[in-house]
Amino acid sequence: MASRVDVPRIVVAGTHSGAGKTTIASGLMAALRKRGHGVAPFKVGPDFIDPSYHALATGRPGRNLDAFLSGPELIAPLFAHGTEGAEVAVIEGVMGLFDGKSGGGEFASTAHVAKLLDAPVLLVVDAGAMARSAAAIVHGYATFDPELRLAGVILNRVGSPTHERLLREAIEPLGIPVLGVLLRDPNLCTPDRHLGLIPAAERKAEAREALDRAGETVARSCDLEGIMRLATSAGPLQTERWDPASPEPEPVEARVAVASGPAFSFVYEENLELLRGAGAETVFFDPTTEADLPESTDALYLGGGFPETYAQALSENEPLLEKVRSFAYSGHPVVAECGGLLYLCRELDGKKMCGVLDGVVARMTDRLSLGYREARALANSPLAKHGDTMRGHEFHYSTVKPRAGALPGASPAWELSGRGEEGFVAGGVHASYLHTHWAATPEAPRRFVWNAVRSRVRSGAQTIRSSAASAGARA
Repeated sequence: MASRVDVPRIVVAGTHSGAGKTTIASGLMAALRKRGHGVAPFKVGPDFIDPSYHALATGRPGRNLDAFLSGPELIAPLFAHGTEGAEVAVIEGVMGLFDGKSGGGEFASTAHVAKLLDAPVLLVVDAGAMARSAAAIVHGYATFDPELRLAGVILNRVGSPTHERLLREAIEPLGIPVLGVLLRDPNLCTPDRHLGLIPAAERKAEAREALDRAGETVARSCDLEGIMRLATSAGPLQTERWDPASPEPEPVEARVAVASGPAFSFVYEENLELLRGAGAETVFFDPTTEADLPESTDALYLGGGFPETYAQALSENEPLLEKVRSFAYSGHPVVAECGGLLYLCRELDGKKMCGVLDGVVARMTDRLSLGYREARALANSPLAKHGDTMRGHEFHYSTVKPRAGALPGASPAWELSGRGEEGFVAGGVHASYLHTHWAATPEAPRRFVWNAVRSRVRSGAQTIRSSAASAGARA
């Protein structure tokens, strides 16, 4: 049933990637939180790293709003779910304001999501090498789509007070307020590597300091009251609140172990909520340091991350490699995405991994595989039935190659539209490069939990048989 959602909201967009929207959006979240506001953070698009900084800045889970992965119809319900108990929502955009799934349409762009949420847009302009030209850019972005409300501008990387004056004079006739001016400051840069920023989980102390600096800079350089007025000007949304709870009335009992720590930090918050909503208990473990799986584990969820960066630590943790291999070979359900896939291979860049996919070798390359994918399941697995369809995305520099004749009995996991077969299904293992957001396909996590329950029951039956056999032998 639809309800009224009155949470103030603002979309922080950029003219292009690299304009500074992540620093400014995260800094705005931190500044508003420091003023006592409960801030709900969101990121447009299929990103895991920026939401890790959002979570650190706000103390709430970082969430994604992706019109391709979830479908446009779920954007407002997911927003309503993620803003529960918050006073204001800050939504960081993706790429440039109008950049979407394709060059010819708005689908899955920041502008598309902003319109679905009836949210005003705050445009970040990298003004480092411009004066009056900045006004032409703002004018173009403000008038390109009449249905979009570009309500304010933040000028980034401004060189001096004189430069600021020239920029303000140029933009003033447009009637669009300049709500912030950030001077050029190399201390606001966040370290990055081959897939973008370094996740907050890998540098918590430094990330905390960086967010504090960004928050102080935004508070000092931006009109926070003006930004809050813009956020409050967003009209009410009439939408159903998304609910991760399973409609099945019967309670279940299952324990899903989720890989975490610096090597595995790429998991959507809603996926975890859906597992719990289906009755599972989620427990976390760090494969770089912990020698055993959590007690009474029924299923494994190995998300994405940077196993290549921590390959040495993963390889040296031989007790856990053996535990994961034995767990998978015993038929327990295992779902692995991207980094999790690499972890299940025989080796990664010559370093020993779990060997669950013993005939598969992973290598890092200099070629990026990136993009949205439409997938059809080619085999029954813990995640999908044969023929099920799902949307996801790929983002990796690695490749996996089975040895000739390896993996007897294994099937490809997916047929990707226009790209062919991908991934592996073998026994209870579903391993793939595809990152999937389960909000639009809640039957997938429910199937995963159902398989975990079956695994628990099967393990219990085996224990009873083993005990009976031991008793018979003693008799």
